[in-house]
Amino acid sequence: MKVKTISRSSSSTQRENKSDLRIHHRNIQPKYHPHAREREYTRAVVATKLTNMFAKPFIGSFAEGHIDGINCSAFHKKHLSPFVSGGADGEVRIWDVTLRKCVGKIPGAHNGLVNGIVFGANNSFLSCGGDGVVKQWSLPVRGKDSTLLESWSPSTRVTMTSIDHSPDDQLFATASSEAVEIWSYNRSSPLQTHAPSSFHWGDATINAVRYNPAQSNLIGFTSSDRGVGLLDTRTSQPLSKTILAMSSNAIEWNPMEPMNFVVANEDHNLYGFDMRKLTQASHKYQGHVGPVLTLSFSPTGREFVSGGYDCTLRLFPTGRHYSRDMYHLKRMQIIRSAHYTLDNNYLLSCSDDANIRLFKAHASKPLGQMTAREEKSNKYRNSVKQKFQHTKEIQQINHTRVRMPKYIKKSESIRLIQEESKERKFENVKKHSRPGTIKEKDSRKDVVVKKVD
Repeated sequence: MKVKTISRSSSSTQRENKSDLRIHHRNIQPKYHPHAREREYTRAVVATKLTNMFAKPFIGSFAEGHIDGINCSAFHKKHLSPFVSGGADGEVRIWDVTLRKCVGKIPGAHNGLVNGIVFGANNSFLSCGGDGVVKQWSLPVRGKDSTLLESWSPSTRVTMTSIDHSPDDQLFATASSEAVEIWSYNRSSPLQTHAPSSFHWGDATINAVRYNPAQSNLIGFTSSDRGVGLLDTRTSQPLSKTILAMSSNAIEWNPMEPMNFVVANEDHNLYGFDMRKLTQASHKYQGHVGPVLTLSFSPTGREFVSGGYDCTLRLFPTGRHYSRDMYHLKRMQIIRSAHYTLDNNYLLSCSDDANIRLFKAHASKPLGQMTAREEKSNKYRNSVKQKFQHTKEIQQINHTRVRMPKYIKKSESIRLIQEESKERKFENVKKHSRPGTIKEKDSRKDVVVKKVD
């Protein structure tokens, strides 16, 4: 006679150690749990409140800060630790991010402001400034200081405003008050010069240049004549240019969606564009109450950080028009540079008060390694918050968490009053006009004045 028995392994019924919870077997059929959704909603509210209670994004500032305000900074594209910054006094400093310590100084690297800095080839970095010279520096190794490897200067000394390195070539691009120039490490003069005056665009200063992360021949730029354009280094003519309502200060490409880029504008907003359609902005990111000076994408491409004259850092998801969080401190001044670390867990901000500050990318995320139980619990809390994120109570909790400084709150209220006034005026004009003559306004289209080919 055959007898079938139920057998289970000891691991399915016993605990590995005394701190583990006991395993309870339960039936997961919905009919035996009629109030499961109500319990999940309560857990989502509690999880949201706990997240707000433990939201402490600021970690600390770097020791031995700059003497003057910090104008620019750059992260290494393949390593977590190396970080370089350039000050308004012409000094360049090299930092170890893990130790939050300065490991090298180059006083007097440039005569005047250091306006651009980027990591280049052969474990070196490039800098440019108001003296119109591009210099290549080595990183300090085994106690040795940084040394000057090479320098380049155009025939006419002009103020250089930005610099960027090609993703896969031995080339780099500089922006100045006259043109965009393409340089090679093996040449003392620029390979190409793209001057706005030669394209019948007038004399305009190029504010920023950035290489496309997927196509090394494509460059995006912003200019002082309110222009945002694209250059193809394989041709002698630019691809296209769009004139916005106000000037843009910075441009960054999405590393995971290389056809999209975002510009930081003087009208307190950021605008996302698709390079295939520059006649209108694809996104409008609101929240700042002052001109935006800098932005930087996360390595995942799902969000970016921005900073400017309102002395705050804003974190924007790429699909949302409003920031998910705002970081500010009492002593933080105008932010001219901000970056994500390569592990996507931290933020660095450089401001006019000569300090570099380190923040958490997620304000309530604990520091250090979490246990398996903590990771599982954190994952569950995030999932229930995501499930009920559109409910009124959770939205209200998230809205009241961010405490704005008084001057920002006042500026925000004034901006809302102005927008309501404009909308009310438009509705009155539309109501008293002939039907069909007044069309609905789209702020993404209104920001584009015209497109120049």
